[in-house]
Amino acid sequence: MKTNKTTNILCLDGGGSKGIYTLGVLKEIETAAGKPLCEIFQLIYGTSTGSIIASMLALGYDVDQIKQKYLQLIPPIMKCYGSGRKSKKLRKLGEEIFGEKKFDEFKTGIGIIATNYNTQKPLIFKNDVARAHGTKSSFIPGFGVTILDAVEASCAACPVFSKKTLKTENKEELVAIDGGFIANNPTLFALIDAKKALNLENSEIKVLSIGVGNYIEKPLHRLHKVISWFEMGQIASRILVASSNTTEVVTKLLFPELSITRVNDTFNEPQYGTNMLESKIKKLNTMYRLGIESYATHEKEILETFNFN
Repeated sequence: MKTNKTTNILCLDGGGSKGIYTLGVLKEIETAAGKPLCEIFQLIYGTSTGSIIASMLALGYDVDQIKQKYLQLIPPIMKCYGSGRKSKKLRKLGEEIFGEKKFDEFKTGIGIIATNYNTQKPLIFKNDVARAHGTKSSFIPGFGVTILDAVEASCAACPVFSKKTLKTENKEELVAIDGGFIANNPTLFALIDAKKALNLENSEIKVLSIGVGNYIEKPLHRLHKVISWFEMGQIASRILVASSNTTEVVTKLLFPELSITRVNDTFNEPQYGTNMLESKIKKLNTMYRLGIESYATHEKEILETFNFN
């Protein structure tokens, strides 16, 4: 597909509660654009917590609405003890947002990243056949599952959350886990779709990639000091960060000529220490504010790169 205009791509990292930082960045972008972000970005990709934000943006939610939902979602989910309870709470609260909506209700192109647990390969939920790589005749948006099912799959960060069983229309039943284990930063998958499936030229692509910020990592549970379920959770958290960092490095090496803006600042001050299970409203609001500050740091590059008119 050849076009005469730029395709703006938004990519959102995973990171549990820390996704509130992403919303701080997005709020300023939305304000600068003066319109819904689904009208600015032709493609929005998200992994794990980024998939929740991406889905809500692609449905037409504004950032204030998403922030309000996040502050309602995060504390009750992250305070649950055990992966099963966390997953059930995510499902219950997610139903209030997405209901039974399917992929044909999105207002812009979307990609939700999960991992096929059975094959250890990427599982990417999309809403248009143009971005299918082969088997176009059997393409079904989102493999026929609901938006909530896809989001749950993308967020299934074992052992913190449970695996997600999916009954797809064209891939039968499969088990999925968090997309962060394969691409916590979804930028490479977005670029593969843009260049290989849509055949876009480098000059037609502009990417804004937003992380969740880097902080001093607090233990997931202060009472467990030996190898345990909680330490495994902390290892999972580090794997997600490593995945994001690897994608950032590889993307720069593979596509040095592309216009890619990355916002993912580091905050090493002890008072900002947190983890993917953060549930304190005060700390969540602090991370949101840090996202706003990060936008200010990158504002000139963002405004020079993206045409919000």
